[in-house]
Amino acid sequence: MGSEGRAWNGAAGSSGHGGGGGGVEAKAITAALSAAEVPRMAVSVDISLPLPEMSPDIIYLCKQLVIGWCKIDSSRFSIETVSGGITNLLLKVSVKEDDGNESAVTVRLYGPNTDLVIDRKRELKAIPYLSAAGFGAQLLGIFGNGVVQSFIYARTLSPADMRDPKIAAEIAKELHKFHQVDIPGSKQPQLWNDIFKFLKKAAALKFEDNEQQKRYEKISFREIQDEVQELKDLLDTMHAPVVYAHNDLLSGNLMLNDLEGKLYFIDFEYGSYSYRGYDIANHFNEYAGLDCDYNLYPDKDAQYNFFRNYLRPDRPSEAQAQDMEVLYVETNTFRLASHIYWALWALIQAKVSPIDFDYLGYFFLRYGEYKKQREPCFSLAQSFLSKPRNV
Repeated sequence: MGSEGRAWNGAAGSSGHGGGGGGVEAKAITAALSAAEVPRMAVSVDISLPLPEMSPDIIYLCKQLVIGWCKIDSSRFSIETVSGGITNLLLKVSVKEDDGNESAVTVRLYGPNTDLVIDRKRELKAIPYLSAAGFGAQLLGIFGNGVVQSFIYARTLSPADMRDPKIAAEIAKELHKFHQVDIPGSKQPQLWNDIFKFLKKAAALKFEDNEQQKRYEKISFREIQDEVQELKDLLDTMHAPVVYAHNDLLSGNLMLNDLEGKLYFIDFEYGSYSYRGYDIANHFNEYAGLDCDYNLYPDKDAQYNFFRNYLRPDRPSEAQAQDMEVLYVETNTFRLASHIYWALWALIQAKVSPIDFDYLGYFFLRYGEYKKQREPCFSLAQSFLSKPRNV
């Protein structure tokens, strides 16, 4: 997650971002590459090392995986940290050309134990298709615990940027396009599979630290399982559209080139086929920012501004009004699923993450917000479902 975290002090997040990945030359290099043609190496880089010790391995990888770089002298390379988050470390690797110009790529190193919460095969399968559709950085190469991508010259958005009505409108239009991308394979939504998988792992943890264990033992996983099942049953009755969803559209995964007015979505680690309303709701939850101020969740007017730009504007006004009402109810019910998902995610991180952060506290924060919003969201959905509707 973003700039740089999925937590109130910025220490935790789904991923570290900032620079995205790739210059014009690198994009041209990979424009014609299919998923099968992307270079691969089995070697891994020790992400626990400080950058100076890591640099020779990074340079070697780039020489092998970036077309045209294999014969460039190592002295021409420079490496800087773009950002570091919970699930990856993002590096900008630059080389000086003979003409004095600079080319750059991004090296993304996966953090330890991230396979417990991220399906890397699913991510790597999707990236080439998303790149071909114009989303994110181009994939240049894959290695044991990371990827090399093109470098995006743009700034990372802030939560305040996301709340700006003009930028929100552009995010909505881009998200509509993103949801049209066809990723080969099963189109079955993965949200509930992922949540139940997280729940099973979270319920089987044991902490060495006594204080952590005491806090953990206060959690009723039977209650959470019942809540998840009831929420799933309710949402299943809505028959929400299934799309290829980003599932982590926080500010750190949104970049903007102000000169070109170009908006970028980056980091598709959590991408999967899921529900339209979930992806939008998860994005709205991220209005809370690093301080997790959920009072910043958009009001109905702000949501409708987003929906008008997401939905087809050429629909008759009455039909468009109905579409927006459906999306409003759908989104604000899936809001609950987002809190459950990241609460369980945090519990797993509490056990396996090397980051010094109170993930247990984050669990209680997200689950507490779920319980706070449960009654109004359930009531909204049940009221909507009880109304007779034109078919």
